[in-house]
Amino acid sequence: MNYNVKRRAVALLAVPALLFTAACGSDNKSDSEASAGVAQVKGEFGAKPEVSVPKSGKPSDKTVVKTVSTGSGAVIKASDFVRLDWTVEKWGSSQALGGTWASATTGSNTPRQQSVDQIGKQSQQLPAKVLDAVKGQKTGSRILVQGTAGDLIGAGLNTSSGITAKDVLIWVVDAVGSAGVDAKAYVKGTQAAPDPGMPTVSAPAPKAATITIPKDTKAPKDLKEQVLIKGTGKKVEAGQGLIAQYTGVKWEDGKKFDSSWDHGGATAFQIGTGSVVAGWDKGLVGKNVGDRVLLVIPPSLGYGASPSSELAKNTLVFVVDILGTV
Repeated sequence: MNYNVKRRAVALLAVPALLFTAACGSDNKSDSEASAGVAQVKGEFGAKPEVSVPKSGKPSDKTVVKTVSTGSGAVIKASDFVRLDWTVEKWGSSQALGGTWASATTGSNTPRQQSVDQIGKQSQQLPAKVLDAVKGQKTGSRILVQGTAGDLIGAGLNTSSGITAKDVLIWVVDAVGSAGVDAKAYVKGTQAAPDPGMPTVSAPAPKAATITIPKDTKAPKDLKEQVLIKGTGKKVEAGQGLIAQYTGVKWEDGKKFDSSWDHGGATAFQIGTGSVVAGWDKGLVGKNVGDRVLLVIPPSLGYGASPSSELAKNTLVFVVDILGTV
C-alpha cells in the first residue's frame, strides 16, 4: 500500500489516475471507418471539450480511437510518465460522468487533477484501452476513445452506477505533458552528512533506503527537512505532477512502512494541493529536480488528521528523490 498518496475516486468509474506509465498497443480506426456513428469534439486543446453525437443518434458498433488534434511535443513512449486531462460522457447525454474538468474551477482552462498515482499501483484507474490510445501520440494531442462500457472497462465496470455494459461511453483525453523518467531512476551525487538530531540515510539504489533514527532522541514537534543531495533542475511548483523515489520509516521504531522500490520503482503524485500528506506539500514544493530530500514529519502534518490510520500517531521519516515534474 502507498501511504503517501490520498486517493480520491470518481464514483461512477473509479478512474482518477492522471500520471501513469503508458500501456502498450492501440487499435486506431481510420477516419473513413469511424465517420459513421462517432462523436464530434469541439474546443481547443487544454480547454473543456464540447462533445456532440451525430443526428442519427446511432453509435458505431466498433470501438473507435481517433486523434482529434495532433500536438507538437515528443512522442509518448511506453516508459514515459504522462499527465492527462480528460472527460467521459455517455452517448446521448451531455453530462460528464467523471474526469478532470468535472471538478475544475469555473473559467479555468489549465490542466486539472483529482488525484495522482502511478498506473498499476492502484486498482482505480483509467481503463487500459483508453490509456493504450495515448501511447505513440505526441504531447499536446487530443484523443477520442469511444466504445461500449463492457469493451472499454470490462470487469471493472460499476454497474450500480446505472451504466450497463452495452452503454456507449466517450472519452476525450488531452496529453498535457510527459517526462522521460525511468522507473528505476534515482538521484546521484555526494550525499551530505545529516544535520544534528536528524536520521542517517544509506540509499544503495535500486532498493529501499536504510534510514537510521538517532538513539535517545525525541521526535521533533515541527517539520524538519534537509537536502542531502542538491539537484540542478527546475524548482518544484504547487500543482505540478512530481515523479519520485521514496522510502518511509516510523521514528518511533525505525521500521519501514512503505517505499516506491517495493512497488516497482518511481511513482507520481500531485504536489502542493493536498493530494499527499501536508509534510510532503510543505517540504517538497520549492525544492529542485535532482534533489534528495530528508523529511521528518510530525503527526499533525502526517496522518494525525485521520485517526483511523495506523500511522496517525507516528512521526514519519521520508527520503525522497525528486526525479522530474510534469
